Amino acid sequence: MKQRQSALCSWVLPAFLATTAFGAAFVGAAAPAHALDLGSLTKKAAGGAHDAAVKKVNAKLLAEGRKNQCAFKSDSDELMPGCGPKVKKLADTLVKVKKDLQMAGVTGYKFEVSGHTDTTGKPEHNKELSAKRAAVMVRELVAKGIAQNEIVAVGMGAERPLVTPDDTEAKKKKNRRYEIQVR
Repeated sequence: MKQRQSALCSWVLPAFLATTAFGAAFVGAAAPAHALDLGSLTKKAAGGAHDAAVKKVNAKLLAEGRKNQCAFKSDSDELMPGCGPKVKKLADTLVKVKKDLQMAGVTGYKFEVSGHTDTTGKPEHNKELSAKRAAVMVRELVAKGIAQNEIVAVGMGAERPLVTPDDTEAKKKKNRRYEIQVR
């Protein structure tokens, strides 16, 4: 048994000394390039946790947004009646996910409200209309307690349809929406 330990030590100790920063300092040589960088590994692990938290929050925001869609008058940024409770539910969801993000250590984010239209009409008009509708939703959410500096509006027009082609009224209605995501 002592011979095995002696043989093991005669191989392991020099290998350890030759391949670690500790060993390099001990024997007076530079550490090899393949030494582990624990700082970068920690950052990668934190980034993975950050990404997972944002992905989970974004899935929750998409689901809540689809359940609580407010309708707008045709070719207008004016909300249809009865939208108040839906905006309140969305604002409550934003408050909850903000806490989730804080618990996960996610900082420096904004909530992005993106407005979307169907393909009817000119693309320039649809982009402008979707931006106005997104801005209305941002104003409504700010009025319900979301901080103005934490939320932005973006008009997407018909660039990211949920359904293609949107050749029926039902399909067009699905494409006329807003979404809220963390960016």
